[in-house]
Amino acid sequence: MKAVFISLYQAFYDEVVEILDKNEIRGFTFWNEVQGRGSDDGEPHYGTHAWPTLNSAILTFIPDEKVDNLLRDIHALDLSAEQQGLRAFVWNMEDLSDKSF
Repeated sequence: MKAVFISLYQAFYDEVVEILDKNEIRGFTFWNEVQGRGSDDGEPHYGTHAWPTLNSAILTFIPDEKVDNLLRDIHALDLSAEQQGLRAFVWNMEDLSDKSF
């Protein structure tokens, strides 16, 4: 199982949810307003007068076999407006829901 954290320019929300749907990824957690800036280039998203835009974030936990297709689709969307910012980060996760303590 993997955790995928997606940082996105707010305007990309509908497209990212469509990508999740296309890849049959139902469950996710969404944060509407997050601030930040990219590590290489791109516009800061601070929600201030000087930098008025904001980002959002999505966290989803998915089977390993869905990761490559999801990342491919996210990357394709990012290429449509690279300065706006769309990134995905993947962590290995352990599912403890079936464990008895």
